[in-house]
Amino acid sequence: MRLGQILGSRSEPDDDAASMTTRPADVGILAMECYFPKRVLAQTALEEQDGCAGKYVTGLGQTALAFFDDREDVASIMLTALKRLLDNYGISPADVGRLEVGTETLIDKSKSVKTTLLAELFGENADVEGVTSTNACYGGTAALFNSVAWVESSAWDGRYAIVVCGDIAVYAPGPARPTGGGGAVAMLIGPDAPLALSGARATHAVEVYDFYKPSGATEYATVDGKLSQNAYLTAVDKCWALLKAKRGKAAALDEFGYVCMHSPYNKLVQKGFARLLLGDFLAGADAAEFGGEAVQKYRDATAASLVSDRDAEKVFVGLSAERFKAKCSPSDTISRQVGNCYTGALYMNLLSLVSNVGAALEGQEVLLFSYGSGAVATAFSVRCRAPAAANAKGGAEPFSLARIGAAADAVARLAARTPADLATFNGAMDMRAAVYGKSDWEPAGATADLLPGTYYLVKVDDQYRRTYARA
Repeated sequence: MRLGQILGSRSEPDDDAASMTTRPADVGILAMECYFPKRVLAQTALEEQDGCAGKYVTGLGQTALAFFDDREDVASIMLTALKRLLDNYGISPADVGRLEVGTETLIDKSKSVKTTLLAELFGENADVEGVTSTNACYGGTAALFNSVAWVESSAWDGRYAIVVCGDIAVYAPGPARPTGGGGAVAMLIGPDAPLALSGARATHAVEVYDFYKPSGATEYATVDGKLSQNAYLTAVDKCWALLKAKRGKAAALDEFGYVCMHSPYNKLVQKGFARLLLGDFLAGADAAEFGGEAVQKYRDATAASLVSDRDAEKVFVGLSAERFKAKCSPSDTISRQVGNCYTGALYMNLLSLVSNVGAALEGQEVLLFSYGSGAVATAFSVRCRAPAAANAKGGAEPFSLARIGAAADAVARLAARTPADLATFNGAMDMRAAVYGKSDWEPAGATADLLPGTYYLVKVDDQYRRTYARA
């Protein structure tokens, strides 16, 4: 029996035509799992190495950095996250009809990472739609939208969709390296979801060379730091103004119980959050909360004119500080201690929020902002709800916010990691750089450094074919 039959939301193809017009409701995220590596480096160690005390912990808002050596690649980390999702929620691969990947960490310029996930975990089920969506950090959101649309469409056959998004973020030695990190998130998509995508969404898409990877000879990106920050903040402004217009004139930040934003580093999230309140101010400067000369001096400004204005930034970061702590900080538990997961970053933050708040989220609407350099960004929302008991198959435990939070167990998993020193971290970065793009090699990283159940790379043969095993 398929999910559509259990929910009564869509009939099998041989039923009468009238019943085929029924569409599933409240489609969104039924379940979530994640993976980040066992080893972690404190940002204070990088500050000591670089002679810049406070720059990364205070200046970036990051406390630690997860890292990978040559034993793990984007396929292995996605395998680990996906396997956790299937096992912890009792999902049979036979019940999955779509599997879509979002990543920018390519190991092949043609072949989808999805094929490796199928080969390792899906057995005889080859009737699975979906490939890889790529646009810097936005690919996970594209994969999510595509998968939700599939479930909502006339093509849906009653099975689940799964989205797996994640990356390994590494940079050349220097000021950008502390903004690295990595991990993967796997999400089960279907109707009657505890995290249901709903309502208007607003997208801003332009060409900008803020962060890009034009060379296949290196894993490192080409980054214009100042442009990258301005492009992110401009995208917040554009998406928020458009979303407000689509939702109606009265739309404002306080309509949302919580906010999750793409997080290259936490201080940029704080600045981005402040732009949301700036948008509310520019749309209604006469509101009582915006009284005072320090704020009112900007009433005739435009958002674009204030993107690089440090004084205005301080004013609105300060003005939004209490809201940021209440609405946004519950989502930063993983990202501040793991670092940037690129396509997985926003969804690590959503998972952190659910892990921290759990069933108390029911009835709340959460604003999400996704950004991928190059650039494309979308502001959208999810409604947090208590699904019907029938949203799980075969009498299994229902999919719920409480179940997602318990399965994630984010705080305990972060605390169980192994602290590493600078020599270990730098050695891991050198390992990755030495073999990038090469064929016919075996990893040097120790499998003892992996968590139990972690997939890892065994070898790359002389035809660039990769073999994996599980710890």
